[in-house]
Amino acid sequence: MELAKITSKGQITIPIEIRKKLGLKDGDKVIFLEEGNKVVMVNSTLLALKEAQKAFEGEAEKAGIKDEQDIVDLIKQIRKEG
Repeated sequence: MELAKITSKGQITIPIEIRKKLGLKDGDKVIFLEEGNKVVMVNSTLLALKEAQKAFEGEAEKAGIKDEQDIVDLIKQIRKEG
C-alpha cells in the first residue's frame, strides 16, 4: 500500500512503485475509473490499447488471416490497389 498527500490544489505525487507498476512516464496521462465504491487509477495509453485490442478481436479470423504471411500478402494487395 502506498500513501500520497493531496495539495491545496488537489494534486498528488504518484509514488514511484505505483508509477512503475502502471508503466507511467513523465507526461503520461491517467484515467480514474469508478468500480463500485472504489476509484481505480489506470494508465490511459494502456487502457486505450486494450480497448482497441478488444474492438479488433475476431477480425483476423473474419478476414481469413491465419499467420504472418497472410498479413504480408494483404499488405501487398492493398499497396497494389492504392
